[in-house]
Amino acid sequence: MTNKRFEILNQLLSGIEANIQFKDKENLSISKSTVGWQLDHSLKVIIKVSEWTAQSNPQDHKRNFNFMRLIMFTLSYIPRGKGKAPKYVLPPEVITTEDLNNQLEIAKNQISILNNLPEGVYFKHFIFGMLSKKQTLRFLEIHTKHHLKIVRDILKK
Repeated sequence: MTNKRFEILNQLLSGIEANIQFKDKENLSISKSTVGWQLDHSLKVIIKVSEWTAQSNPQDHKRNFNFMRLIMFTLSYIPRGKGKAPKYVLPPEVITTEDLNNQLEIAKNQISILNNLPEGVYFKHFIFGMLSKKQTLRFLEIHTKHHLKIVRDILKK
């Protein structure tokens, strides 16, 4: 299962890469932010979540039931405009192509590291609680798809 999620995340990173050229596009009827904001945020989340997970202590992981996680993961859906990104994954005022490309390479490396971590690692999400490695990969997939869908909608004419 992990290898499947790893492949999906790499495909999503390819989707991010394909949209970097449109970083300055915006459509205020869809989002207050630009395509670049969506891409930068997605990359920051992948990088930070992967780093945090790699540093987790598997012995501290406790399974827990979380109703919001159950609903969101089952539906593979994050509603628009309902969440608030933590400060450490907010994009800067100016988003450059160079910075997006650098983050893309870091994200690819972090996903590879995450894929090779032992099963006991976890990520503690501020809404979904403790996520196992498998759940963390699923969260990254759902989150990235959410932002790439916003990108597609921004780019629609």
